[in-house]
Amino acid sequence: MKNIFDTTVSEEVIGRINQLRPESQPKWGKMNVAQMLAHCNVTYEMVYTDKHPKATGLKRFILKLMVKNAVVNEKPFPQNSRTAPQFLISDEREFNTEKQRLIDYIRKTQELGASHFEGMESNSFGALTAKEWNNSFYKHLEHHLTQFGV
Repeated sequence: MKNIFDTTVSEEVIGRINQLRPESQPKWGKMNVAQMLAHCNVTYEMVYTDKHPKATGLKRFILKLMVKNAVVNEKPFPQNSRTAPQFLISDEREFNTEKQRLIDYIRKTQELGASHFEGMESNSFGALTAKEWNNSFYKHLEHHLTQFGV
């Protein structure tokens, strides 16, 4: 798996994002391109804002037991896989705003670096290693950029 904390990799991903256009069409799924960008931003909102509540108790236990490995391993997400409710984007979004937010989040993450994320708590799974954070960030972006053909 590529390392999103590496400048070359993060700039490659940003280059792919910059190939997207408001009229870009998905190869699968229901989201339009602006919704997909907003969907990808949720991952970073969970890291950098308090917009999304943390899972606790039984819910966190179940997420760690049944979902965590699928999110943090190196196996690609299957097409049309289900997503958590907080990642569902059904309203219309502004393409350029969502695109710039995602680029800014990717750059911020790369600048903070892997050491910043080592042992950091995720909203859903508790403490993750830097490798697990990388896998979740990169794999999610790879899945959706491939979905839109870039």
